Amino acid sequence: MLHRDRKRHAFAVDCMRVEWSGWEAGAMTRPPEIVIVGAGPAGVRAAEALVEAGMRPSVIDENARWGGQIYRQQPDGAGFQRDARALYGFEARKAAALHETMTRLLPHVDYRPQTLAWACEMTPRTDDGIIGHLATLRDMREQPLAFTHLIIASGATDRVLPVPGWTLPGVYTLGAAQTALKSQGCAIGRRIVFAGTGPLLYLVAYQYAKAGAHVVAVLDTNGIGTQVQALPKLAAQPAVLAKGLYYVGWLRAHGIPIERGVSLERVHGEGRVTGIVWRSASNAAHAEGTVRTLDCDALGVGFGLRPETQLADVAGCRFRYDPLNHCWLPERDEAGRTSIPGVYVAGDGAGIAGADAAELSGRLAAFALLDDSESEPSTSSIQGAGTSNARVNAATGERRALRRIATFREGIEAAFPAPYANARAWPDAMTVCRCEEINAGTIRRCVRSGAASEINRVKALTRVGMGRCQGRMCAEATLALLADETGLSPEALGRLRAQAPIKPIPLAAALCDVHVAPVPEDARDE
Repeated sequence: MLHRDRKRHAFAVDCMRVEWSGWEAGAMTRPPEIVIVGAGPAGVRAAEALVEAGMRPSVIDENARWGGQIYRQQPDGAGFQRDARALYGFEARKAAALHETMTRLLPHVDYRPQTLAWACEMTPRTDDGIIGHLATLRDMREQPLAFTHLIIASGATDRVLPVPGWTLPGVYTLGAAQTALKSQGCAIGRRIVFAGTGPLLYLVAYQYAKAGAHVVAVLDTNGIGTQVQALPKLAAQPAVLAKGLYYVGWLRAHGIPIERGVSLERVHGEGRVTGIVWRSASNAAHAEGTVRTLDCDALGVGFGLRPETQLADVAGCRFRYDPLNHCWLPERDEAGRTSIPGVYVAGDGAGIAGADAAELSGRLAAFALLDDSESEPSTSSIQGAGTSNARVNAATGERRALRRIATFREGIEAAFPAPYANARAWPDAMTVCRCEEINAGTIRRCVRSGAASEINRVKALTRVGMGRCQGRMCAEATLALLADETGLSPEALGRLRAQAPIKPIPLAAALCDVHVAPVPEDARDE
């Protein structure tokens, strides 16, 4: 199975090489071909710094309009209009500033909205560094793109851990719930419970309640004691901490119950969500807590965020396990240089740190690229950084701010750890990988048989992580089960390797057919 995946990836790369074979011969005489993947805070600020230096980068954006998830804009012709304050709250000025910056940049960049980067191949060269090939899809048609420098600002997705019944219609990730509100102007239900943990839990609940939705309750799997202990590090960013406290206070002042230290037992429903069963925190009267049920028709659930690293993986970047992010991340220096010369990572795709840090890291990655373009291409990676590092070294404000944010980030992880230990209580019949319909029992039996103790082996034997999401929804749960069954550390369990295409594409595009018929919107999931 893995061999066939590698063959498909090699075939896609060969198609790109055929398309661009004539380009390489003349590459030395051409100016840098810079590509930025992502048009959120990191991508926009990277583009801004490059344009200021006289470059014209290409900006690949999977969304219809720039801004990323946090500063997501309403689509043109949406049929509704909400002002910036309603959409972004305290961050309205930052959102407006980022949007206005990209508007000014449009004449000076090659902006490609609604474009998916689904494969990447780096080819070392002996003359002026590297040439990369990016496979992109726009309007259901393949658009290969060659580059000499690549900044990956791919952002993050929700960290998902399953609960019995989580596949019922009406269960959404917190990010999906936020997208529905911002981009589509609708709520995910009439009676909504938000559950999980992390700052996004309280932010989305606040945004929904402010918009007039009926928020039944907020259920946090972490207790107040855990969060209080993290306050010294959270105080590294007092303004951000104050906003978080405001959201909690506002919710309470408007009669929305907040329960902490809970355990999510199961989601009720036949054909759709009708309620959630949860267990309260233990106390002197109830050693195991009290089981309670809340009626609702929608559940927004999430346990923090995880970086989107698949593109860096298929580009060949070297990875390391990061205990703070609880995942494998591309190796990088403080400016975002990776182990591959000419490839840089920025924003939450390089490690979760938030929108402010993403803007700063996007600028630093651009500075590193500009510094590297003035030196030998072979030095423009982690190992060679420093030969020409003038712009990065001069960015003392950005680097100092990122250090403060890093301390705050440590506080966030201490205050809102994901409940991985709950994996032991997951029933065997509970679906873990919804794409391939693999349940917890199948994964446990695979491990107990002695056939696998590493995640890629589990993937090969059970197909977990081989579906549409490529492990985005199930990898964290599979690793939690592996850790519980083997007693091994997360680092010892291995890294789920990405394969091209990193997101679903039409088969004809994978076969390099430039005459792909457009697929109607209502048929794209079939």
